[in-house]
Amino acid sequence: MEPVTLTRRKPAAPVVASASVTIPVGGMHCAACQATVQRVLQTTPGVATATVSLMTADATIAYDPAQVAPDQLVSRIVDVGYHAELRAPGRTAFDEQTAQDEAQDRDYRAVRTKAAVTVAAAVAAMALAMATAMSPVVRWAQLALATLAVGWTGRHFYVGAWKAFRHRTANMDTLIALGTGAAYVYSLVATFWPHLFMSRGIAADVYFEPVVVIIALVLVGNALEGRARRATSSAVRALVGLRARTARVLRGEAERDVPIDEVVRGDLVLVRPGERLPVDGDVTEGESAIDESMLTGEPVPVVKRSGDRVVGGTINRTGALRYRATTVGADSVLAQIVRLMRSAQGARAPIQALADRISAVFVPVVVSIAIATFVTWYLVAESAPVARGLVAAVSVLIIACPCAMGLAVPTAVMVATGRGAQLGVLFKGGDVLQRLADVSVVVLDKTGTITEGRPSVVAVTPVAPMDESRLLELAAAVESMSEHPLASAIVRHAGERPGAGLLPPARSFSSETGGGAAALVSGRAVVIGSAAFVESREISIAPVQAAIVQAAAGARTAVVVAVDGVAAGVIAIADAVKPGAAEAVAAIRALGIDVVLLSGDARATAESVARDVGITRVIAGTLPAGKLAEIERLQAGGRVVAMVGDGINDAPALARADVGIAVGTGTDVAIEAGDVTLMRGDPRAISAALLVSRATMRVMKQNLGWAFAYNVIGIPVAAGVLFPLTGTMLSPMIASAAMALSSVSVITNSLRLRRAGGT
Repeated sequence: MEPVTLTRRKPAAPVVASASVTIPVGGMHCAACQATVQRVLQTTPGVATATVSLMTADATIAYDPAQVAPDQLVSRIVDVGYHAELRAPGRTAFDEQTAQDEAQDRDYRAVRTKAAVTVAAAVAAMALAMATAMSPVVRWAQLALATLAVGWTGRHFYVGAWKAFRHRTANMDTLIALGTGAAYVYSLVATFWPHLFMSRGIAADVYFEPVVVIIALVLVGNALEGRARRATSSAVRALVGLRARTARVLRGEAERDVPIDEVVRGDLVLVRPGERLPVDGDVTEGESAIDESMLTGEPVPVVKRSGDRVVGGTINRTGALRYRATTVGADSVLAQIVRLMRSAQGARAPIQALADRISAVFVPVVVSIAIATFVTWYLVAESAPVARGLVAAVSVLIIACPCAMGLAVPTAVMVATGRGAQLGVLFKGGDVLQRLADVSVVVLDKTGTITEGRPSVVAVTPVAPMDESRLLELAAAVESMSEHPLASAIVRHAGERPGAGLLPPARSFSSETGGGAAALVSGRAVVIGSAAFVESREISIAPVQAAIVQAAAGARTAVVVAVDGVAAGVIAIADAVKPGAAEAVAAIRALGIDVVLLSGDARATAESVARDVGITRVIAGTLPAGKLAEIERLQAGGRVVAMVGDGINDAPALARADVGIAVGTGTDVAIEAGDVTLMRGDPRAISAALLVSRATMRVMKQNLGWAFAYNVIGIPVAAGVLFPLTGTMLSPMIASAAMALSSVSVITNSLRLRRAGGT
């Protein structure tokens, strides 16, 4: 006999995902459905990750196009009994949200109608049961009512269960269909062939009334759940409602009202007072106060004039505006926000992992418990063992509710992200909300976060024989080649001085990030930047040392200018502290979170700003690489760090932090470096984001605690564990009411987040 050699199977190589697709999925009704679709997709060759959302009814899949194609992913979903199709090309986030809202509304109206009909049938069935003895007429009448419930109003439960069975899966429909179906079939046999029971000494009882009542209660619960689900997406629906339907554009010499989809980049758009701006653009003529509150959370209208950018969906309050369209359709700011929110609402929080694992095996376990319950009662019951076993098994099947576990986290994420948008805060998913709730230290970049981020020149100190005008001219010529905020302040100040003309050209320009720049201007070698940068060029700063110290004492940034190797003067630049910065710091510290100010400025300048806003710990003089190192040092000490910055110079630190919070504006929301985007520059939004995240985690834990406790307690009670103590069994009708209310209670609890984070 040949020796047998056993070889260990090599683990499959990880899939390198280079593409992603989001596929709408229809027919998912519970967490078990969601788990089934996700499991099938995750086990598909070529798929790296798959996230299925019950709330947004779609699946987001990262995959390798060399191994699997999107239409094959659709086929995998369809093969397990759910509806799926690829999105039509060109559909915007508005179209997707509108389609989802319409589908939700259709489903809600349909289930509401069926619930109303079944409730009426249930009332009639109970009235018949109480009005007279169980005569043949009453039995036949109740049979008719039960058949109505099983064959029409509750038909989708049985169809869904059959589809799941055909594809070797199980879901919530399986439990309802098994429970009510068993009672219906038992009653049907007892009605048509009562001798089969009576010959064995068993009363030929029927359970048509519980069948109708159970289906009625489940449908009422579904209707309440559908209504509550619609409320969880109200914030996104409100954003979609901001989109104008038409735009007034200037074509040739004539004004024309055209559908919003026909506006193209470059069109000249006209807006009158009180009208909603149809698209994004740059103002070319006019001045007006624009209400951006729905986009940024800022209640005070913002004055816009020529050169300013405006956002589609905002409201023109006072004057008439004419502006040039810049971004339209899927590229607009409003579309980006809607797309980001839809993506965030489908993202999963890590806390959901346990619920997902339980949901994946929940239905088979419950069916097994129901079978064991029936067998146990059949063996131990002293009287009517079949009837008692049937009632207990049906109660177990009906009371079990995987939906509550499946909805516990997604509903909280959906409501929280909507609430965040109302406050001007965009969260990029449930995982971000969970990490933000654990933050123990917030690191604030100074410029653009605590200060306005628009520095201005407040003093120019030349060293003789250099005069102020010539010093500014040479400095501005070099800085005109730079995009740094300090450079812009110098160029702007030089252009505003009396008699300012064109700046001379700068040649051989070079710069050092966070240091300064150098160039040849009118034949003279000009070096401009921090004192350390100038000294690194072997230029003495002794002639301007007093001016540097004076600037630092006044919380001003000292920019040293050297000409032909000699320090020629200092330009002092100040950046005003934002209104509300001190209040924001106090609010963060009130949450028990440490606050650190991180700045590339000199220590004296940074410490002066820190004193103004109430920050005691300052890290100054750091370049972008240094900021990254400071974040890593804090994390090495076991701290959970949130970094707040402008999303550009601070991108490495934002990406390295446990949570990156990017300060944007209503016109710049597509900041990829951060996990959270503040759509307005008010630092008080930071504490609002922290409050929302903490409230969300509390609600998630409450929801999961309730869902687990409900099933852990409810299923044994339904099985009859209290019968030896109380002598009573749980009615299947009470079990169905409890099941219906469990999901509704989870969603209702999540809706409390609509008040989180302040007013």
